[in-house]
Amino acid sequence: MAKGNGSGPWLRSRGWFDDPADPVMTALYLERYLNFGLTREELQSGRPIIGIAQTGSDLAPCNRHHVQLASRVRDGIRDASGMPLEFPIHPIQESGKRSAAALDPNLAHLSPRGAARLTDRWRVLTTGCDKNTPACLLTGAATVNIPAIVLSVGPMLDGWWHARLAGSGTVIWEASRLHAKGEITAEQFMQIAASSAPSVGHCNTMGTALSMNALAEALGMSLPGCAAIPAPYRERGWMAYETGRRIVAMVHENLCPSDIMTRAAFENVIAVASAIGASSNCPLHSIAIARHMGVAVTIEDWQAIGADLPLLVDCQPAGRFLGVRFHRAGGVPAVMRELLHAGRLCGEALTVTGRTVAENLAAVAEPNREVIRPFSAPLKEKAGFVVLSGNLFDNAVMKVSVIDPEFRARFLSDPASPDSFEGKAIVFERPEDYHARIDDPGLGVDERSILVICNCGPVGYPGSAEVVNMQPPAALIRRGVTALPTMGDGRQSGTSGSRSILNVSPEAAVGRRARSPAHRRPGADRSPRAPCRCASAGGGTRRAPRRQGVAQARTQDAVGGDLPLHGRPARHRRLPRACHTLSRHRHDARRQPPQPLMPTARRPSADPACVARLADARRHLKACPCAR
Repeated sequence: MAKGNGSGPWLRSRGWFDDPADPVMTALYLERYLNFGLTREELQSGRPIIGIAQTGSDLAPCNRHHVQLASRVRDGIRDASGMPLEFPIHPIQESGKRSAAALDPNLAHLSPRGAARLTDRWRVLTTGCDKNTPACLLTGAATVNIPAIVLSVGPMLDGWWHARLAGSGTVIWEASRLHAKGEITAEQFMQIAASSAPSVGHCNTMGTALSMNALAEALGMSLPGCAAIPAPYRERGWMAYETGRRIVAMVHENLCPSDIMTRAAFENVIAVASAIGASSNCPLHSIAIARHMGVAVTIEDWQAIGADLPLLVDCQPAGRFLGVRFHRAGGVPAVMRELLHAGRLCGEALTVTGRTVAENLAAVAEPNREVIRPFSAPLKEKAGFVVLSGNLFDNAVMKVSVIDPEFRARFLSDPASPDSFEGKAIVFERPEDYHARIDDPGLGVDERSILVICNCGPVGYPGSAEVVNMQPPAALIRRGVTALPTMGDGRQSGTSGSRSILNVSPEAAVGRRARSPAHRRPGADRSPRAPCRCASAGGGTRRAPRRQGVAQARTQDAVGGDLPLHGRPARHRRLPRACHTLSRHRHDARRQPPQPLMPTARRPSADPACVARLADARRHLKACPCAR
């Protein structure tokens, strides 16, 4: 039974194409839409005009299969007595715009909003690679808040190389290490890369693409089972058809995103993200979507709700398998079933089916336990995302599910403090600086170093760059050290298993707290060491013991750079050879629930707080010596 507000659809198209009171305007609207074969009967039939937001093109190969799937969406819309009109969306392809396509969603944002004036504003949002999903959900659904449904393109078939699974992206990082060791040639590197893309579709690993489409389903904006169906499967065509039929029914039910994308739905997103080993980009995207929807979700919620949840899905990069096995094992519905039975999912959240999550999951069968583990016997315990804070930054996020036994034994095995690491911080200014210097023996990078990269955030790059997953120098890789802890104010690919502290905030361009020797201010004050301070979840500050938290970094003048006191600009103060601690952001169960970021009804076109922060950042960049 449908559970929208029930007021029924308002067909703006009747005023364009069939208004006897204004024949001049009707003629102007009508005549040009006849020139490619539509008839007056179709346009004046009184059927709702449904927009299909087409993200597929030759410039977006991960989404290109939507060009074919759109015909099945059209069939479903027509069979349900709707009228389809397809329109293009600005193409976003992460691998075609290295190392950051993070600004492109702002351009994609404009396409569906503009096209809303040319349809009855109800639409099917086609998603796939990486940032298409948040761009479509942000603009096509949240901003205009009209009936909308998401159809993902689906993952590629599993790739294989020499009888081993070759996962999209993940195998690239593995081949890069083999090439650094000298074990493969450049030609073999290319062959390995090609083997990971065997068919149409997006990444077959649990990268940002599959993660975000899985979370769109968990959010309730896709039909159950949509996210994991491989793109070439016939079931993907079936899903496209049913999606087309369902959007017409949603129009008559007036079931809007504000009915679906509620606080409970976003809590479900956090729980599912932890259970599937989702991409580290998911917290950023989901918080942005919630903000546009007027729902209060913060980075602290990812710690409070998801940090203690187990990893259930054995999928690369945190596990072994790829998208085909995940789909055959039961996909997102099977994962949600496990969480619901464990009491970690809100079953009352509404979905695009017009039914609740619990109703959708009532008939879901038990999954294949080799790929989707039971909640009581997971792949890893407490494998969600942790939120960090300390004197180096106000907050950052780390994906725990990718910490494997080898990394833990090397860096997190101190009996006195098993979740801590202390080592030299090697600071790079940008990706170019990293690539130019990482193999320089003079840096002194060893197996007790942490690699730090700056100026890769939204302001500094600009557009947060996917570069934090830095690999060690080739000399270390040849000695068997294939991974080092990394940290930065940018992002990393969701296909990477790098154990990184990401999205450090404030970023270096706005509130710098880490500086390499080449970017120090001459004559900077060399203050005596002062106690570092770490922020607690409940507010205020507290003195941090020497070895508390998940990571520590000691700077050395010769290799790493200076890390300033908490709360003081880096250009004015520095700490030579000081030990700094990053503390785990602990959740205070007594904290008050967060207030909405903006009203849920009519939101302003621009958030004044965001405008003010951007103005402050621009003033800082003009005044900062590093920017000159």
